[in-house]
Amino acid sequence: MTDFHLAQMNVATLIAPPGDPSVAEFTAGVDLMNELADRSPGFVWRLKEEDVDLAALGIRAAPANQIATMSVWESLEALRGYVYQSGHLDYLRRRREWFVPGRSALVLWWVEAGRIPTLLDGLQRLKLLGETGPGPRAFTFRRTFPAPVLSRP
Repeated sequence: MTDFHLAQMNVATLIAPPGDPSVAEFTAGVDLMNELADRSPGFVWRLKEEDVDLAALGIRAAPANQIATMSVWESLEALRGYVYQSGHLDYLRRRREWFVPGRSALVLWWVEAGRIPTLLDGLQRLKLLGETGPGPRAFTFRRTFPAPVLSRP
């Protein structure tokens, strides 16, 4: 067991609102992809829509065609396995059919094992990545950073 887990947040804009035929295949697969994540090796947690109270957080609701995912994994390798070596890859390959180009953002960051990040944590990490580029506190698959090391007494 490591001292840190990997958190991820992904925000993207669909080419049409949910329910539109042009994104029907994507929306039909959301539950399947969530179930696949839930049973993937190294999966720890994911944000569920029913657990989000935007008003309580003081966050304005996103447009209907904007989606977000947030999850925690035991390691970078575990998340990579789900993203690139499972049925999720088929959906990833089709992203240009369903999402507005240039309107997606992914951020990764380390959290202490046992800590569940908040929606605000994810939004702050996305902002940090956009402002400063990849670094130890907010990064991407293209440029990763190792988990911090806790100093032991």
